Amino acid sequence: MLVSLAGYGWDFSRIITRAEQRYSLDMQARWRLQEWQALLENPGNGDTQSLLNTVNRFFNQRLRFADDIDIWGEIDYWATPVESLVKGAGDCEDYAIAKYFSLRRLGIPNDHLRLTYVKAVELNQAHMVLTYYRTPDSEPLVLDNLIDEIRPASQRPDLIPVYSFNAEGLWLASAGGSTQTGSAKQLSRWQDLLRKMRDEGFTEFTAP
Repeated sequence: MLVSLAGYGWDFSRIITRAEQRYSLDMQARWRLQEWQALLENPGNGDTQSLLNTVNRFFNQRLRFADDIDIWGEIDYWATPVESLVKGAGDCEDYAIAKYFSLRRLGIPNDHLRLTYVKAVELNQAHMVLTYYRTPDSEPLVLDNLIDEIRPASQRPDLIPVYSFNAEGLWLASAGGSTQTGSAKQLSRWQDLLRKMRDEGFTEFTAP
């Protein structure tokens, strides 16, 4: 039996019921959603580094990488965590989004997390990762679907930051760090994502 998280704005019985109405859930898709629920309810050792490692590893192992055109028939589609787990696949944005909302649910403050667009030098293409900041001015840690190890940004010379955002702000990268330039409300795909999550039954962390 699924345990309700309704008191926290995430009622998984409702969320899975809605997923069943929208998708034809096979056994593996249902199992991935139940594993996600179990992770959020029992993450183990509650220190921040352990949470980062657990969430990063969970999605890197549960999702296979695939391009949006192959999964959704669209060039650029930002999937909700439920959509990614139902499909069992996602691209770099989908990994980062799923990790972001999972860590928010596990108590990591919003101002410690950013979804960060980078240029992946070796791949010569745009890429998204999740970054964690212990303090606003600290060097971020990088959670990436390309590698399981979480490393400081200085140890990822293969990634060149371009811009980052979270639910509260938008930052442009520069040689000296980053400068806040606006709000995530400027990002239409982010607003579409939040709307989809509200439709799925999520009421926490999804306000427009």
